[in-house]
Amino acid sequence: MASPRAAEIAEARAASAATLRPTVAALEAMLYQVLPILDHGFIRVIDYMGDDAAIVQAARVSYGRGTRRVQEDAGLIRYLMRHRHATPFEMCEIKFHVKLPIFVARQWIRHRTASVNEYSARYSILDKEFYIPSPEHLAAQATTNRQGRGAVLHGEEATAVLDLLRSDADRCYADYASMLNEGDNADPSRQGLARELARMNLTLNTYTQWYWKINLHNLFNFLSLRADTHAQYEIRVYAEAMLTVVDAWVPAASAAFRDYRLGAVTLSAQMLAVVRRMLGGEAVTQETSGLTKREWMEFSEQVFG
Repeated sequence: MASPRAAEIAEARAASAATLRPTVAALEAMLYQVLPILDHGFIRVIDYMGDDAAIVQAARVSYGRGTRRVQEDAGLIRYLMRHRHATPFEMCEIKFHVKLPIFVARQWIRHRTASVNEYSARYSILDKEFYIPSPEHLAAQATTNRQGRGAVLHGEEATAVLDLLRSDADRCYADYASMLNEGDNADPSRQGLARELARMNLTLNTYTQWYWKINLHNLFNFLSLRADTHAQYEIRVYAEAMLTVVDAWVPAASAAFRDYRLGAVTLSAQMLAVVRRMLGGEAVTQETSGLTKREWMEFSEQVFG
């Protein structure tokens, strides 16, 4: 039997409407479809506006879609990306439905350039769904990075952590349901605690949901940070899924973003001077570079890998 979500998606996809607006066939095929992430999370595209041509149209301030060749449009988009022109990319917008753990949502919401409407635990009861990391993503604290992970935990230590995560989430949710006086053990003679108070007992790996609408310029800013290899795994997988959506939606802009933002590095004036000295044949060391040890380490990682 199909799940309620599958039935909802099928109903939404069946309700097509004629439009004079530009559409993107590859993204139309993805509309409303769930892209699974983590153990219970997902993203899906709810709506969008604009395409690659809309970026070009805004940059040229033209009325029609024009007669320029695709290569010329792609060249202009790459120029705009290379020189960090923002407003043409703001002409495109997209709206996602996202299901994610609360601790990921609190990291995500730091990007204050989107419109967000989150599922309210003041009005509704949250589902009994928690994020439990798979063993390969269960790691110790990094010794060189205060906000990163180190070696993966193994054996009894990993098992103990996973057991704690599951038991804490189960216990807290059971207490949440008890305070609400909901579930199999509900007492009809007792009035439950207000939902807005009971929710404080839930663990941060509980799943929440929201609608998230953003323009393409700000989405690229989000992806440049969250799709980076240094981003936390649990938010990075959402960003990587969004990148596949962007690839389908605005392929020329997405390719330019991958080249000039995601796959590029930024060098300071001092770092650039070091590169020029090296190209001139000088054997530059950290001590002679004028860079701090941290800067030299980052420079070496960026330039030499």
